[in-house]
Amino acid sequence: MKDILNRLASGQIDVATAEKALSDEDVGFAKIDHARLARTGYPEVIYGAGKTPEQATTIFSKIAVSGSAVICTRATKEMADSIIAENVTAIYHSLAGIVTTPINTDNLKGSVVVVTGGTADIPVAEEAALILEVFGSRAERLYDVGVAGIHRLLARRDALNKANCIIAIAGMEGALPSVISGLVKVPVIAVPTSVGYGANLHGITTLLSMLCSCAAGVSVVNIDNGFGAAYQADMINKLALGVNNGKV
Repeated sequence: MKDILNRLASGQIDVATAEKALSDEDVGFAKIDHARLARTGYPEVIYGAGKTPEQATTIFSKIAVSGSAVICTRATKEMADSIIAENVTAIYHSLAGIVTTPINTDNLKGSVVVVTGGTADIPVAEEAALILEVFGSRAERLYDVGVAGIHRLLARRDALNKANCIIAIAGMEGALPSVISGLVKVPVIAVPTSVGYGANLHGITTLLSMLCSCAAGVSVVNIDNGFGAAYQADMINKLALGVNNGKV
């Protein structure tokens, strides 16, 4: 709220924009929570799946007016094209399947290491890494360092030890987070992916395996939920830095 009032006082926004930024906006098919940024330090994020391109575009454009970062996850190419047609500076990150406003990487803070077991887990990892960067946290990517070749992980212990939080992303049997948590002093957020042969059950086996981790420092988010992991990791990173989570 203070940020919005300061922007109003400095003339960056007018009264109507400030009022909108502090209240919900009903567009018929959605009620846009403009006050979420002032209330929580994080803007409302659009979950693209199940929405039409037109719906996602309208919500994206309405949030963008406030000047905050805007994110649409699970975006199709058709949805991204529609959003970009109305918001020319928006960027489609096709591997992650997300659309964002431009990401400023000049002043990223702290360190969150995003680790994948295999190359097939990278789309989920990129969702997490890009969300971290939108929120202002530095993301270091360590890809394809799973337990099938554990020497690759052990060779990067310096990076793991410098992190304030680690996101461990894996499919198959999901052993990676337990192994990492046994090596480090920081929280490990486990992300099960839907990568694996039949008995993986589209990630359910991985999820249950991670929930049963014998390493006490592991917490688990839902299957393929890179966004949820990044949200938590950003909060942890900023707490470690002693930063009161400001405005994104």
